[in-house]
Amino acid sequence: MSSDLKLKRDQAGLVVAVIQDAQTRDILMVGYMNDEAFEKTRSTGLVHFFSRSRQKLWCKGETSGNTLAVESVRLDCDQDAILVLATPAGPTCHTGATSCFFRELDGDALVTVKT
Repeated sequence: MSSDLKLKRDQAGLVVAVIQDAQTRDILMVGYMNDEAFEKTRSTGLVHFFSRSRQKLWCKGETSGNTLAVESVRLDCDQDAILVLATPAGPTCHTGATSCFFRELDGDALVTVKT
């Protein structure tokens, strides 16, 4: 890593990663990256995450084929959050929705607004 690049990780060694559609600018999903996922994302051009529930590295779309091709990687001012601008190959959400953010809070109810 460059001497300017100093990711600030949480106690589990993870950094939050927000994935944004490079064309529409819609937020597609949020995940977590450890050092290996971050480096794989940079070296392969496909978004990788660290699964907290399975405790392993995974490439987005490895089973569905709905990968996320990296267009650019940005870090916030504190280097404790990653923003990846990506081009999706199909829906991003496991539900089949374009984005994982397809529901809106209306009072105490969740209302589908976009799929």
